[in-house]
Amino acid sequence: MNYWHALLLAIVEGLTEFLPVSSTGHMVIVANLLGIGQLPFTETYITSIQLGAILSVVALYWRRFLQSVDFYVKLLVAFLPFGVLGFLLKDVIEELLKSVTVVAISLVVGGIILLFVDRWFSGPRKEVTTPSLMQAFKIGLFQCIALVPGVSRSAATIIGGLTQGFDRRSAADFSFLLAVPTMFVITAYQLYKTYKVSAPGADDLKLLLFGNVIAFAVGLLAVKSFVNFVSRFGFRAFGFYRIIVGLVILVMIGLGINLKLI
Repeated sequence: MNYWHALLLAIVEGLTEFLPVSSTGHMVIVANLLGIGQLPFTETYITSIQLGAILSVVALYWRRFLQSVDFYVKLLVAFLPFGVLGFLLKDVIEELLKSVTVVAISLVVGGIILLFVDRWFSGPRKEVTTPSLMQAFKIGLFQCIALVPGVSRSAATIIGGLTQGFDRRSAADFSFLLAVPTMFVITAYQLYKTYKVSAPGADDLKLLLFGNVIAFAVGLLAVKSFVNFVSRFGFRAFGFYRIIVGLVILVMIGLGINLKLI
């Protein structure tokens, strides 16, 4: 992997991590088109730069993280269903992660759902700064759907917020906040597995630092832009986009391209 590869992957990570489009599906396409999908360091790199994307949310919403202990209780309640189910089903999930076809199908199905989300939740909505415990728990249950590769954690949690009467901005905001503990735990676990096998060298560490800085910067722009866009236009455009990406992956599989799921 060179700095050109690192730059492209970091941009894709920063753009897609918090959007309802599945960062996994995009990484599958980009890494394999770059010809580095089979390299062991590619997986380490993509796992590591998630930290930069996570920190972009902390930077944007830092005041929310200082507001009260109650806020952290709500985040914990929302995270627990995903954490517990993910731990109990980790073997099943790792098997699903080997299937690029599962990712592609999830992208298409999720895209179809997003085409109708605005119509389903068109009634009166309210701005919510901090959900109740029950609302947080229910959103956490929706996040469990994202254990299926390609579903998109952001899409699942945003829809979860909409089911609780949140307006689009509030649902997106809480989805981003919930991403911090969720992605931190996922990233830490994946890095632990990676470092048990082999630690990266000095050149690799420079690439990782570079990638995290890029993912952080792009993540800042992506989160701000997404909240403004979805508040005005809704989710339909993301639905069409997911369907296109899913079909592209299926076509690549049909053409006999050996895709490796990152």
